[in-house]
Amino acid sequence: MRKLLLGDEAIAQAAIDSGLSGVYAYPGTPSTEITEFIQLREEKRGDADNKIFCRWATNEKTAMEGALGMSYMGKRALVCMKHVGMNVAADPFVNSAMTGVNGGLVVVAADDPSMHSSQNEQDSRFYGKFAMMPIFEPSSQQEAYEMTRAAFELSEAVKLPVLMRVTTRMAHSRAVVEITENPRKQNEINRPEDVRTWILLPAFAKKRYVKLLEQQDDLMKAAVESKYNWYVKGTNPERGVICTGIAYNYYMENAADSKERSVLKVSQYPLPVALIEQMVADGAKEILVMEEGQPVVEEMVRAIVPSTVEVKGRLTGDLPRVGELNPDSVRKALGMAALENLNADDIVVARPPALCQGCGHRDMYKALNEVAAEYENPRIFGDIGCYTLGALPPFQALHACVEMGASITMAKGAADAGQFPAFAVIGDSTFTHSGMTGLLDCINSRANVVIVISDNLTTGMTGGQDSAGTGKIEDICRGLGVEPDHVRVVVPLPKNMEEIKRILREEIEYNGVSVVIPRRECIQTAKRHAKARAAAAAAAAAAAAAANKE
Repeated sequence: MRKLLLGDEAIAQAAIDSGLSGVYAYPGTPSTEITEFIQLREEKRGDADNKIFCRWATNEKTAMEGALGMSYMGKRALVCMKHVGMNVAADPFVNSAMTGVNGGLVVVAADDPSMHSSQNEQDSRFYGKFAMMPIFEPSSQQEAYEMTRAAFELSEAVKLPVLMRVTTRMAHSRAVVEITENPRKQNEINRPEDVRTWILLPAFAKKRYVKLLEQQDDLMKAAVESKYNWYVKGTNPERGVICTGIAYNYYMENAADSKERSVLKVSQYPLPVALIEQMVADGAKEILVMEEGQPVVEEMVRAIVPSTVEVKGRLTGDLPRVGELNPDSVRKALGMAALENLNADDIVVARPPALCQGCGHRDMYKALNEVAAEYENPRIFGDIGCYTLGALPPFQALHACVEMGASITMAKGAADAGQFPAFAVIGDSTFTHSGMTGLLDCINSRANVVIVISDNLTTGMTGGQDSAGTGKIEDICRGLGVEPDHVRVVVPLPKNMEEIKRILREEIEYNGVSVVIPRRECIQTAKRHAKARAAAAAAAAAAAAAANKE
């Protein structure tokens, strides 16, 4: 069968066809569509047998841990996150190579070079290398499908998790993908025979670490023999190119007809050292390393080849050190003349992102800015979500934004240093993701902070997924120890502006932890819900009319 699929959707379809029992994820661009594809399939299927668990996790760490638990029971599990989510999941991710797996476990990390919707462009291959687990990096949607299926098989064969690394262009571009007509059934429950490998007490972990090290030679052999890694000697073998993942497409776009350079395509790791050594043995004097992201392979190649071989790439400036590759930068690195192109600014007028008209965050920022201006040197610490756009005009409200959950703890640190007033602005989904522990720190030290949890009843930034804390925010805050009188809920509307400002002033003057919750449903989610309600009402009316006719 053939389907037109995003790279994300190809991974999702492959996981389903591989006998997936559960997908564990927190939404984050460019990985979100993987889980959504599986969720939509489950909604349409309505089959009680072989159900796939696909509810959003509270954060990436809990997602990784949930998938480990499913793998422990012998079932196949998929974990999905964007690259910065790997930082959140790092503890269980790295240790999952130490425990090993039972059912196949594939972790998808969607990297975002050029920072289209992220605060950095870190490369997740470093995590896979650090954890010493196999890595796949597809160069096409078809490979994304095939590699995901191969990753589940490899995971169960070597009893290790497998990292699948994609980038924004792979995740969000479409191609026709051939898929199997014979999907695999889900595994039956099958508990591990030796549970000691899952208990990382030092006595057990030391033995497991030795085992993990012993596996590296077999993983390297598998990479050298992989059909996704191949080497072709050129007519001028003194010049070689190593292309990883999607970077291979940029090379082929410019040099598909050229047979001059020796080419090594790498899409499965550990890095196939024997193939690089073969390129050198064939006479390579210069090797250009093309990779999307950071110079992971370039640094490794420098340690492999003799000093007489010149290694070029992002570190040498032959390719840009930051951002995505593109056909023009690749042409320049290959010594080819640039094509005549119009600059993007000549074609598309830039439109900076902004909060939606009618968004509750707008009214929250208007009130917060007006009240904060009444004090000398106020500081407002922001967080990750649509409300981060409050840092831009017209509000320009935020003074810092680092990562998910940081707003509360940074406001606490500023208050500890003597800052007054110190505000934190965080969303409902981000609060349950990683803000609750920061709030507990504030409570335990009675920090003089005002925490604004702007609750739009959804995970708005990534498309309106369910928020883990919906209907629970006040209970969570009071349960952690915020004084009930200082957990205040307001409705962010222009008509309520004076009330909101009065409450903010009162909480600023309270010497302790205050939580103000401006709550109004995301305007985009509200529109979708209204449309769904109208469709349901129309369907009910039609059914009633049909029943009356009968």
